[in-house]
Amino acid sequence: MKAAVVTQAGPTPVYSDFDEPAPAEGHVLIDVEASALSHVTRGRASGTHYSSSASFPFVAGIDGVGRREDGTRVYFFGPREPSGGLAQRTLVAQQQCIAIPEALDAVAAAALAIPGMSSWAALNERARFVAGETVLVNGATGASGRLAVQIAKHLGAAKVIATGRHPQTLSGLEAAGADCVISLDQEEPALHRALQPHFS
Repeated sequence: MKAAVVTQAGPTPVYSDFDEPAPAEGHVLIDVEASALSHVTRGRASGTHYSSSASFPFVAGIDGVGRREDGTRVYFFGPREPSGGLAQRTLVAQQQCIAIPEALDAVAAAALAIPGMSSWAALNERARFVAGETVLVNGATGASGRLAVQIAKHLGAAKVIATGRHPQTLSGLEAAGADCVISLDQEEPALHRALQPHFS
């Protein structure tokens, strides 16, 4: 099969042939439709992420969307090494597969999963968010931050305050659900004045 193969830490993965994964107990083979090129995937492939593999070669990619052998369409996470998401087929533990609707675009599902879950986990697991609270999303112009604005609103935030530096992205955050958008690209006294009414 074809895959993005990592042969050593540092260089870019190479598109080449790689052995198909062999079946294993408790795991399912998946025909991959799409796999995200996330920061974690890039970090693991380059050897700079704390979870990077020390065994070579391996296939890059930590998650994606595909079909199990029974035809079920799933989002998958954490393929069993040396398998990875950036391949025609991968091997994943059954409990790390979630069925997804046929109508859901594979590329969108693969791209949204990690930033979406990191935003959801930050609100629910770390902040212990309760509906009706005010949420400040600092750095809302990135993928995770923009999703955090939408997720906070979906979970019942009374007010979502979004900050960031990228003017074009900031201008679209109200449409994403932000009640207040504040540019961080201003002098500290002006920034303090802009923030103060929302936290008094």
